[in-house]
Amino acid sequence: MRVGLTAKLSLGFLLVITIVGILAIFAGTNMIANGIVQQAQNKVKSDLNAAREIYRENLDDIKDLIRLNAERILVRQAVLARNTRQLIKLLGDVRIKERLDILTITDKDGKVILRLRNPEQFGDYPDNEILKSTLNKKEVAASTIIFSRAELLKEGEDLADQSFFKLIPTPKAKPTTKEEETSGMALIAVVPIFDAEGNFIGVLYGGRLLNRDYTIVDKIKHVVFLAETYKGRDIGTATIFQEDLRISTNVRQLDGRRAIGTRVSDIVYEQVLIKGKPWTDRAFVVNDWYITAYEPIRDITGDIIGILYVGILEAKFADMRNNAIKTFIGIVLLGIAIAITVSHLLARGILKPLRKIFFASRQIAKGDLDYQVAVDGKDEIAELGTSFNYMASSLKKRDEQLKEMTRQQLMRSERLATLGQLAAGVAHEINNPIAGILTYIRLIRKRLDKSADSENDDFKRYLTIMERETDRCGIIVRNLLDFARQSEPNLKSVDVNIIINESLELLAHKLRLQDIEVEKRFQRIPPIIADFAQLQQTFMNLILNAAEATDRGGKLTITTRIVDEMVEIVFTDTGKGIPQENLSKIFEPFYTTKEKGTGLGLSVVYGIINRHQGEIEVKSTLGKGTTFIIRLPKAIK
Repeated sequence: MRVGLTAKLSLGFLLVITIVGILAIFAGTNMIANGIVQQAQNKVKSDLNAAREIYRENLDDIKDLIRLNAERILVRQAVLARNTRQLIKLLGDVRIKERLDILTITDKDGKVILRLRNPEQFGDYPDNEILKSTLNKKEVAASTIIFSRAELLKEGEDLADQSFFKLIPTPKAKPTTKEEETSGMALIAVVPIFDAEGNFIGVLYGGRLLNRDYTIVDKIKHVVFLAETYKGRDIGTATIFQEDLRISTNVRQLDGRRAIGTRVSDIVYEQVLIKGKPWTDRAFVVNDWYITAYEPIRDITGDIIGILYVGILEAKFADMRNNAIKTFIGIVLLGIAIAITVSHLLARGILKPLRKIFFASRQIAKGDLDYQVAVDGKDEIAELGTSFNYMASSLKKRDEQLKEMTRQQLMRSERLATLGQLAAGVAHEINNPIAGILTYIRLIRKRLDKSADSENDDFKRYLTIMERETDRCGIIVRNLLDFARQSEPNLKSVDVNIIINESLELLAHKLRLQDIEVEKRFQRIPPIIADFAQLQQTFMNLILNAAEATDRGGKLTITTRIVDEMVEIVFTDTGKGIPQENLSKIFEPFYTTKEKGTGLGLSVVYGIINRHQGEIEVKSTLGKGTTFIIRLPKAIK
C-alpha cells in the first residue's frame, strides 16, 4: 500500500507540474504583463495618497501659521485699535519669512483693514466664500479657492501677472474657445480674531498662490518618487491643475521647460471635473505615456475647481514587463525539469513522518493523552510533530485543570447548598423566639414607663440594650433567610445603568454623610435579561461595602461597558483594601472582617450573579482600594 500511495503522489506531482508549466508558458506572459501594469496602477494610487497628504500638509501649515498669529495678544490689540502701523510691524516680516503671497486683515463685517502685501488697498469687502464662511460661523476655515483677477489685483499686481496664462494647444485636450486664464488658485486659511473678552473683532486670512509655485509638486517628486530617473528622465511627475489647466507641474515639454499652460486630456476632464471621480489609467501626458492618477480638488463649498495629479513614466514598467516575461519562461522550463526529477523523492519523504502523526492522532482520539510523536530533524514536518506533541500535552493539562475546576465547583456548590439548608432551618427556628423576646421586652418597658420610680431607669436602659441586640439578631436571621432562599430570578429586559442609578439614589444619604464622591462612567449598553430586584440588591450590597471600607472624603467609581459580548459592571473604591490571603474567602458564607458583619452579604451577591449565569471577580491592594468586576451575559440561556 505504501508503494501505491508513493506512486500516486509522484504521478500526481508530475501531472500537476506538467499542466501548470504548459499553461504558465501560454498564459503567464499575459498575467505578468497585467500584474506589472496593476502594480504600477496600485503604486500610482498610493503615490496619489501621499501627494494628497503633502498638499494637505501645506494647507495645514498655513492654517496653523495664520491661527498662531491671529491669537497673538499684540495683534488682537492692534486690530481692536485699528493700528495698521503696528500690524505692519507685527506681521510684515511674518509674511515675507513664511512666503505668504496673501496676508490680509478685515473687521468683523469683512471690510479690509490692512493688506500686508498692498497696504494702500483697504476699505473694500473681498469676494470669496471662505471668508464669508468664517464671518458667519466665527470658526477657522482652510481650503483651496479661486481668486478672480480683480481680487488678485487688490492683493498685488504681481500676483495677477503670476496667475496669467496663455493656453497652449495640447493633444487630446477638450476643445475650447478660451485663449487665456486670468484667475488664480490659492491655498487659503481664515481665522477669526477675538478680543480679551471673547468678542469677535475681525479676521486674519492668508495663503499662497499655486500658479507658477512649484514648491508642492517638486516636494512630491522628491518625497514620493525620491527624484528617481530612468534613462535620463524623471520617473515620477506631479501636477496641480486649475480646472483643466496646468498651473504648477514638473512635467516637461520637449524643450525642457515646465509644461504650465497645457491642459488635461478630454477623457480625464470628463471623469474628474464633470463626474467628480478619481481616474487611474495609462494616459498620454504632454509628450509621453505615463501610468497616471488624478483626483478632484474642491473648494470650501464642495465645488470642483481643479485636479491633483501624479504619474509614473510607463517606459520603465514596459521594460520590466519584457524582462520579467523572459525570466518567467526560463524559470518555468527549469522548474519543470527539476520538479520531475525530485517529485518521487519528495513524495516518499513526506509520507513517512505523516504516517507517524496519523497513528499518534488515533491514539489521542482513544484517550491516550500521554502519547508523543518521535520528532526527527528540524524541517516543517518536524515542527508539525513538535506542535502535535505540544497539543497533546496541552490537552492533557487542560483536561486535568477542567477536572480539578469541576471538582472544586461541585464541592463549593454542595457546601453552599448544605449551608443554605442549614441556614434556612436555623433562621426559621430562631425567628419565632426572637419575635417573642422582643414582644416581652417591649411589654416590660411599657410597664416600667408607667411607673414613676427612678430606680427603674437602669432597668429601662438595660431593656434598650437588650432590644437593640435582639433586633441585630433579627437582622442576622433575615440575612440567613436571604442567603438560604436561592430563589430563581424573575427574568425580564432591564437596563443596568438605570438599576445602578436607582441604587445610588436609595443610598445617596449615606454617601453624602460620609462625603464619598461617586463617579459614573457609563457606556451605552443594550438591555439585558435579568431580575431587576436581585441585581439592585447586588449593587446596593457592593455600594454599601465600598462606603463602609472607604474613609470620609473617599471616592467610588462605577463603570459599565461591553467586553467580549458581555455586560461588565465595575465598582472601584479608594478604601483600605483586602489582604491577598483573604481574597479567596470573601464569598464564603459567614466570613467577614467587620466587627458587626454577618458575612452573608457577598455570599448572597455571589449566588445572585451565579444564578444569572454571570461571573464576579475581586481585585484589591492594601491601602489603595478594592475593585469588584461583574460580568453578565446579554441573554440568559
